Amino acid sequence: MELQALLAQPPRLPSLPRAVALLMSELARPEPSQRRLSQLFATDPSLAARLLQCANAPEHGVPGQIHGIAEALAIVGPGQLRGLIQSAAVGTTSRSVPGVNLQQFWRYSLHAAKMARSLAGLVRHNPLAAYSAGLLHALGELALHLADPARMLSIATLAAPLDLRRGLLEQHLLGFSYAQVSAGLARQWGLPQDVVDALRHHITPFDNEVYEPLAGVLHLAVWRARVQVLELGERAAMVSFPGEVGVALGLDIDAVLQQDPIDWSAPADGS
Repeated sequence: MELQALLAQPPRLPSLPRAVALLMSELARPEPSQRRLSQLFATDPSLAARLLQCANAPEHGVPGQIHGIAEALAIVGPGQLRGLIQSAAVGTTSRSVPGVNLQQFWRYSLHAAKMARSLAGLVRHNPLAAYSAGLLHALGELALHLADPARMLSIATLAAPLDLRRGLLEQHLLGFSYAQVSAGLARQWGLPQDVVDALRHHITPFDNEVYEPLAGVLHLAVWRARVQVLELGERAAMVSFPGEVGVALGLDIDAVLQQDPIDWSAPADGS
């Protein structure tokens, strides 16, 4: 599997059925609520990516400048939104993306987005960019599983898709990781360069020649979200905490762990 070949023919990424249904219902109203639309798009990585792609298209006059979902909704008209939703691929079963628990993936992505937004607020970085980066960062993992299910299932025997070691393991075995796939897709979608850079470098933010704070924010948000989904205990969390990234941002483990706890038993509705 080659990165450029995968990006040349990216698979259709599935969306949360509930989000698709609720968005269609809201858009059928005479005057759809912008707040409700924003909430719903903010729960689904694939739909959010397509919305941001649409908003950053040259036809809207602000290519590569729209970071957030609310910004995008102010630009994209109802007709375009309906077309976007109607053409969405819906993931309904475990077979939709072999080897990935989609319900877990969607909740994890939402948690990472909320964490990234909270941490960005602490370090005075763009919260809209941070939320989008958190929501979209793992779409490359879905693309990898759809492109080569057998290879990715083999890698999963060593580290599950949301394992803390997964990105580095993919880099070792494939020559690239989900992070480069997510960044490559985001570049094709015309997303802002700081979001693309954060997606690409968030696994190892200090490997970049110029340290990008958003990559560090995303790194910590991803760590926090995976600690949650893996149900790591206090000792395991302390051992795995990326201290040098925390130091660079002025955040210790307590500050990160105290941000936005989320009820994982609740539906991923963005509330």
